[in-house]
Amino acid sequence: MEREGNDCVERTKFLPDGGASTLNSIMFLDHVGEVTLAFNSDGLSWKLIESLDNDNSTCLGIKSVSEIATGIKLSDIYAVEFINHGLVHISNGPHSILGVDLEMYRFTVHGVLRSKTQPSPWILATYTFGHKDLRTCQMWVNGLNASLNLELGRPRNLMVFVHPRSGKGNGLRTWEAVAPIFSRAKVKTKVIVTERAGHAYDVMSSISNKELNSYDGVVAVGGDGFFNEILNGFLSPRHKAPNPPTPSDFIISVKDNHGSMVHDVSETVEETHNQTDDHFPLLPSQQTTSRISNSNSGEKDHDFSIPNERFRFGIIPAGSTDAIVICTTGSRDPITSALHIVLGKRVHLDVAQVVRWKTTPRSKVETCVRYAASFAGYGFYGDVITESEKYRWMGPRRYDYAGTMVFLRHRSYEAEVAYLEIESDENNSNLKRNHQGSLIRSLRSPYRSERSVCRVDCKICNAKSNQTSTGVSCSTPYLSPEGRWVKSKGRFLSVGAAVISCRNDKAPDGLVAEAHLSDGFLHLILIRDCPHAAYLWHLTQLARRGGSPLNFKFVEHHKTPAFTFTSLGNESVWNLDGELFQAHKLSAQVFRGLVCLFAAGPEA
Repeated sequence: MEREGNDCVERTKFLPDGGASTLNSIMFLDHVGEVTLAFNSDGLSWKLIESLDNDNSTCLGIKSVSEIATGIKLSDIYAVEFINHGLVHISNGPHSILGVDLEMYRFTVHGVLRSKTQPSPWILATYTFGHKDLRTCQMWVNGLNASLNLELGRPRNLMVFVHPRSGKGNGLRTWEAVAPIFSRAKVKTKVIVTERAGHAYDVMSSISNKELNSYDGVVAVGGDGFFNEILNGFLSPRHKAPNPPTPSDFIISVKDNHGSMVHDVSETVEETHNQTDDHFPLLPSQQTTSRISNSNSGEKDHDFSIPNERFRFGIIPAGSTDAIVICTTGSRDPITSALHIVLGKRVHLDVAQVVRWKTTPRSKVETCVRYAASFAGYGFYGDVITESEKYRWMGPRRYDYAGTMVFLRHRSYEAEVAYLEIESDENNSNLKRNHQGSLIRSLRSPYRSERSVCRVDCKICNAKSNQTSTGVSCSTPYLSPEGRWVKSKGRFLSVGAAVISCRNDKAPDGLVAEAHLSDGFLHLILIRDCPHAAYLWHLTQLARRGGSPLNFKFVEHHKTPAFTFTSLGNESVWNLDGELFQAHKLSAQVFRGLVCLFAAGPEA
């Protein structure tokens, strides 16, 4: 098997910007054999020197070497490392499980493979090449690394938050499993293992913009609730935008010809701008401290623009649901998420601003601002998260138990919801109006619309990235000339607003299958009081792939950029991305593509 003479067939000057083949050598591929290895602008490719007669042959169930990969794109390579002198195993032929080991200099190419059985998970791929000449191996390593350094968007410095008790308490083990990927990719990581609730929020809200600008992004090793904490710590002191309209604004609204409540936008513009500087987030003490410390430092803090294309968030799933990861990568797999991060993938994500309104004894309006990236829910959803807090010792199973208990109680709540109806919304054209003017689906409606599911390179999410498809500005989403405010009042089993589809293990298509990652809309789902059996039917449809949970008479589904909520009872618990939020009066608006994630969108 050993060749004499100079094994390097062609040595041309390495040109990182590509063109024709820049390197071409005879090398030995570990566990395969002698190959011709070539590099060009597209990546690496190799071909066996001795062709095999039976391409699909196997021996004792072992695939023949003819079925190995024959190349890898440069965009799928995340690291190349020289591993010095050692053994390279060379197979003797396609029908043999025996081979020979040769000593030579080696280097390994680390990359990504797509799973053949499941389209979304990514698999680690390693290819080790050997050569008798040390300089040849070093030339390949240096050349490939030079090209990788030219790949735009790949992170070099990240802050990593690890939730040690997330999910089943696997946060630390999950990070330890993926940390070598970041090390090989030469990504520096500042790892912070949280010690208490709110720890990550405190760090993110108090860090200076100058220091934040030194990182390419922040990675959360945990679940949706942990990411929500980091997101709020990031946005609360930095995102400057008018609040959405208050629920009380609808008292002075006038009715249109159909009897629906129409909000006069001009009356709210000046008010919301005046309110912007007065509100504090859910944890006001930390933000107040942050502002005081910055002002006392005597140094002018650097600006940090939002939205920010360069700065991205990553999530390594280690939670109970991990809906955001599933919706943005298509897989609940830590390796897949880590590979998305080191390869510098980018996808924009809508974020909902949720405001709790409260009047003090002195008749002063106080606000509490929170942000949600996946879902805000009241009624059934708030009750489940409240009930589950009693059974934290059960781990993720507490949600199943709590959900069953809440379902059996079958409680409904009286509330008033107002939302901005967009006239050009195609989904609303498939809904039937009743005599009161509200939109209610008929039972198992024959007007079921075609689902436009969000996938990689989604045309809907990529269109008009600086504003919604209806012309709604990113900074003030509710000021739409094409919309009007509509009120819905009654007893509801639940009120939910999905920012994304919220796909998860329990709901494979999500709460709203046609929701997108970055289209500038919330999907408002109102479940009116109904018989127990009918609600069970709705939940059963949620649990089915290809189900139709929204096609019921008691379900209202509205695609809207903003809504308000007023509880007409005494209880007011919301679920924001898996975290409790008390709000008797609440309003929300969505900001299109407010943050970027290290992800590419689900492939299926």
